[in-house]
Amino acid sequence: MGVLAIRHRHRLRHLRRRHTDTGSDHADDGRGPDDPALLLRHRVGLARPQELITRLPVGAATPRCYDQAVVSHSSATIDPAWLPLYEEIADCPRCALARTRTQTVPGAGPARADIMLIGEAPGAREDESGLPFVGPSGRFLDELLAGIGLSRDTVYIANVVKCRPPANRDPEPAEIEACEDYLDRQIAIVDPRVIVTLGRFSMARWFPGEAISRVHGKPKHAAGRTVVPMYHPAAALHRGDLRPVIQADFATLPALIAAAGTTEAAPPTSNTEQLT
Repeated sequence: MGVLAIRHRHRLRHLRRRHTDTGSDHADDGRGPDDPALLLRHRVGLARPQELITRLPVGAATPRCYDQAVVSHSSATIDPAWLPLYEEIADCPRCALARTRTQTVPGAGPARADIMLIGEAPGAREDESGLPFVGPSGRFLDELLAGIGLSRDTVYIANVVKCRPPANRDPEPAEIEACEDYLDRQIAIVDPRVIVTLGRFSMARWFPGEAISRVHGKPKHAAGRTVVPMYHPAAALHRGDLRPVIQADFATLPALIAAAGTTEAAPPTSNTEQLT
């Protein structure tokens, strides 16, 4: 039995014990320890299941999009290097989003990776699953990664904001600032060669004042890393003409990774624009 299976079995045993002994974990709303909503939370291995199960109907079947997320992450374990930070993020009270979230969405992936993808903020499905990029935009992201021989198991994915803004509105500057330290620490742990920003809010950190239509796919060097701004995968869901544009930008990543591995802090070459 793998480490993940052992960990999940332990979590479920602990949950059943708490349910029986103390009546906690929403025993009063008719949920048994084998309720799909409870099992879902422990299958993905995230903290504080009570925050999700209050939003799912008693006895409800596990939503298919969450099953897909679980399957795609089922072979992975949470690297111990992430646990202190993830636990801190899970209890974060730094902004008003703490009062409206179902749960935090810290990130997903190995503690060391050549590529780190940084999105904007969790949406409704991410808020319920606890995983980044779940749903149609996530499926397109999986397709983009597969197209260059990568997968979620080989990259790290995070957002600039760790909680869902209500009604999927844009994250506010104060919310981005509240999460900035978390993102700094994630970058330090992953130590990626290449950072890919997905969308204008993550792009703004390295490309302030720029328009994504002008700089997408144009890497710059910053603090010894290569940073590449790209359209958010969700943009292609609304504008089909952006799909091949995003695919073409992603196709440049293998060469950028290879170059970053041999020229860690080299000045930009002719095809790498130094944007300031």
